[in-house]
Amino acid sequence: MASGERIFVQAIRRYCATHGIALDVRAGGWLLAMRSRAKRHFAFGYDIGLNSAIAHRLANDKSATAEVLALEGVPCVPHCLFLNPKLGKNVVGPNWRDAMLELLHDHPQGVVVKPNEGTSGRSVFKVTTAAELDHAAAEVFSMSAGLVITPYVAIEQEVRVILLDDVPLVVYSKQRGSDWRHNLDAGAKPVLLEDDKVRTACVKLATDAASAIGIAFASIDVVRVDRDWRVLEINSGVMMEALAKLHPELVQATYDAALDRVFGDKG
Repeated sequence: MASGERIFVQAIRRYCATHGIALDVRAGGWLLAMRSRAKRHFAFGYDIGLNSAIAHRLANDKSATAEVLALEGVPCVPHCLFLNPKLGKNVVGPNWRDAMLELLHDHPQGVVVKPNEGTSGRSVFKVTTAAELDHAAAEVFSMSAGLVITPYVAIEQEVRVILLDDVPLVVYSKQRGSDWRHNLDAGAKPVLLEDDKVRTACVKLATDAASAIGIAFASIDVVRVDRDWRVLEINSGVMMEALAKLHPELVQATYDAALDRVFGDKG
């Protein structure tokens, strides 16, 4: 096992070794080619390959996720899409900055600017002034084809639910550190939730969200704002690197269950 290898890759290695499945690790561990007696299967990034192409695309697009959830009546945090002006005026239009400023004006408590695609809280900015907005937009557009702006809300609690075919395999709260964000990469700590009203409410909301976009295996972040729960985002790639430091057996069991679904419990 390579030193520094991601937990995701380690878990797939263990599963394949146990089930007699050949594994070829390519592209520095980002492409995993598996072959059982009956089938060939690929995992890419943190995506284990269970979701349909459209569910994967929707989940990886924060704006599209929010639009679909709103259409289906699933409470969610709105995400307003802005395309990179480098795509040209015919695509973006001439008034994109004015529209951004209008959103900022409508939310004097501030807005959050982040890439439309991506995880781990990278290039996420809380802004309250036009100058901060311009800086954040420039930073995100330097590495992304689009950004989303969402109202800044005081998140009272954030919970991640990992679902497989509507079954909650992992449910944990993200305990925020000194940063205003709840991202695990920003210092938040995962704490497993016991069976209680909070867990039940979060699982119900996450299940509704997964059903709305037709996704089979996903991690879904839900947040409580003003005592109400709503979906923040859906991730088609299920990353559990931080959780594995505390609960390695649970993480392995979760990936095992997903891979059982891939290989029909037989390998």
